[in-house]
Amino acid sequence: MIDQTSRAILETLQSDARISNAEIGRRVGLAPSAVFERIKKLEERGAVRGYNANIDPAAVDLGLLAFVLVRADERGGAPRTEAALVAMPEVQEVHHVAGEDCFMLKVRARDTAALNDLLANQIGALETVRSTKTTIVLRTAKETSTIPIASPELARSREAGDDNR
Repeated sequence: MIDQTSRAILETLQSDARISNAEIGRRVGLAPSAVFERIKKLEERGAVRGYNANIDPAAVDLGLLAFVLVRADERGGAPRTEAALVAMPEVQEVHHVAGEDCFMLKVRARDTAALNDLLANQIGALETVRSTKTTIVLRTAKETSTIPIASPELARSREAGDDNR
């Protein structure tokens, strides 16, 4: 279980992973060395998976976003199909889903021609893939990897306008 101080540390790291341990300590009332130890334990427990930069896809010519539903003939959770999809760099997310389809993918491509190439020559070329259904995103209103980690009490107090950080 993660206590309130560790939750506050996680929330701070999530908003700015480059923040110093001294600044985190100031915000949560701990010495920088105590913050370092807590972060180290959170990393060891897998609560912190890593640190990365949030890159604008359009800046690297990958402005087309699509979601692809994949139906596979493979049984038992389709492990070979899943492994092949995970290995494709254009595929940002692979979710094993319930329902008619087996997987939901989030993919990035340069344009529709590149998306067509991905669908026809990579995903569709997998021997276990029976069909795909693709939805192209026209506009994104919200996209985040931020996890809502505040405790229910803290979230309620923020909604009420009483931020006690």
